[in-house]
Amino acid sequence: MLWKKARPSNNVNDTRQGKKARTSTGIKLGAGLAALALASAGLYSTLDNTPTEHPRVPDKDPQLSFVQSVLGETEDTWKQLFAQAGQHYPPPTLVLFDTDTTSACGPATPASAPFYCPGNQQVYLDLGVFAQLEQHFAVVADFARAYIIAHEVGHHVQLQLGMSEPFEQALLDQEPVVGDGGLEVRSELQADCLAGVWAHHAQQRLNWLEPGDIEAALHAAAVFGDDHLQRLRNATVQPETFSHGTSAQRVYWFRTGFDSGRTDACDTFGATDL
Repeated sequence: MLWKKARPSNNVNDTRQGKKARTSTGIKLGAGLAALALASAGLYSTLDNTPTEHPRVPDKDPQLSFVQSVLGETEDTWKQLFAQAGQHYPPPTLVLFDTDTTSACGPATPASAPFYCPGNQQVYLDLGVFAQLEQHFAVVADFARAYIIAHEVGHHVQLQLGMSEPFEQALLDQEPVVGDGGLEVRSELQADCLAGVWAHHAQQRLNWLEPGDIEAALHAAAVFGDDHLQRLRNATVQPETFSHGTSAQRVYWFRTGFDSGRTDACDTFGATDL
């Protein structure tokens, strides 16, 4: 992946290395747009509105530069797609942290799964999670890591376009959302599909993918399937507990977005067969 071809984003807030994380307050509404699951549980989201400073990432840190470049390309792609639909795209902020952090969604701890808080429109990421993914799941390619970021940005796109309204309304109404074919699974698969839409247009814009990149992203999608993660824990697969979808479903919806390049192809809430 030739990620240096992308325009770096200014919307990366680095709170690592002992910097005090900015604290937001808000009303917790319940489990929201969860992140990619690692072998353990995910994090949850709430609603809030808080301005955030956006310092530039220093060039001497290649990991920061990578994140800034990927985020910048999500901004450029989604800004263009929103404009084509006569809409404005407000980009999210991506917060990097490596110590216990208080987010608008609640606590975030080092090596926890990346997550998106819709209220303050921030993605939270500990770069240490990439090392864990490489060690335990062989998720090593830059584009696989870009897919993880794009998935979280996909939740932001959902919010802006109202695509996940059935899920959010169910949370407000305190209705069940977990389980195979449930609303949380449909929301996560839609974010996978939107990550694929981004990848389609980013490739058209920059021609930055190298041989094996798509396969690496598909591998990452498969690794995070609920069924695969449950088997890794030597547990019986329990569809009633699914929150992100099976490996096959995650691969299918990312591929659907990538092959079509259209957000209207990502209607997981209207799909009969996921």
